[in-house]
Amino acid sequence: MWVIALSASGCALKLQLVDASVRKPSNVAVYFTVDTHGGEPVADLTPQDFRIYEDGQPVSMLESKQTILQEQVAAIHYTLLLVDMSGSVVDSGDMPALIQAAQSFADRVGPYQKVAVYTFDGSPHLTPLVGFGGNVRGGVGALANRRPRDPSTNLNGGVIEGVRVLSQQMEHAPVPLRFGTLVVFTDGTDRAHRASPEDVSRALDGAGFETYVIGVGQEVDRGQLSKIGRSGTFASQNRGDIQKGFDEIGARIEAASRRYYLLSYCSPSRAGEHDVEVEAHARSTSGRLRYHFDASG
Repeated sequence: MWVIALSASGCALKLQLVDASVRKPSNVAVYFTVDTHGGEPVADLTPQDFRIYEDGQPVSMLESKQTILQEQVAAIHYTLLLVDMSGSVVDSGDMPALIQAAQSFADRVGPYQKVAVYTFDGSPHLTPLVGFGGNVRGGVGALANRRPRDPSTNLNGGVIEGVRVLSQQMEHAPVPLRFGTLVVFTDGTDRAHRASPEDVSRALDGAGFETYVIGVGQEVDRGQLSKIGRSGTFASQNRGDIQKGFDEIGARIEAASRRYYLLSYCSPSRAGEHDVEVEAHARSTSGRLRYHFDASG
C-alpha cells in the first residue's frame, strides 16, 4: 500500500497540493496549483515544464510516462452567477449592457467551469435561468423580456440561497474533487430585509468556496459588498462600468481556473519508502512540491 505525506517548497513559484492518489503497480497522480509567491496564477505549463525526482535523482520522462491529464477525470469546477433583477435594474435602461456583459463572462469562464445563472429580485427565492453547464448565452438573452416578481432587492436572501444551490451541486458532483465559485451582480444594497447581514456571514463561513461581487450603481457601497465578495469585489457608482466589472471578475476566475494541474507519472520504485519532489519551471523561476511514499506491495 502507498502512503503519501506532502509539503511544498520553492523560491519564486508556490506549488500547493490539492489532492493525490496512487494506484498499483506504481501510478501516481498529484493535483495541485501553481502560483507565484505574489499570488499570481501560473497557467499553461506543459509536461516539459515539470521535473520529477525520487530520492534526489531525476526520473526520466520517457521511463515515467509523465503527462498532464485532463483534470475533468478527477475534478470539476462550478460557477453560479446571481443576477439582480430588481426594479431598479430592469427599469434602468442597462439591460442590454448587462446581458452582453453576462454573456461575455460566460464565454470566458465556461471553458474551465460549468456555469449556471439564477436571478433574484425582492421575492423570497431565486429564479433558475440556466442550469450548470447549460446554454448561458441563450438563457441570459431571455432576461430582456423578464420583469421582477417583486421590485425590491433581496440581496442577502439571494446570496444565502445561492450558497445552498451551489453547495448542493458540489455535493452531487460525479468526481471526487469539487470546487465552487459564487458571483453576484447587483446595483445596490439589500432592501427587502428578509435576511440579515449576520445570516449572510454565517452562510458564507460554511460555504467552502470563493465568492465575488460585481456592484454597479449609485447605491453601491464597496464596504458592504466586500463582506459578500470575500474573494474579490468590483464596485462602481458609474453604471457604464457593467462590462468592466464582469470582465475584471471573469479574468480573475479564468486565471484561477488555469492554475490547476493534474500531473501523472509511473514511479520506477517497486518497494520501500521514497522521497519524491515535483519541480515546476516557469518565467525563469521554479518551485517544488515534496512528498514521501511507501511503495511496499
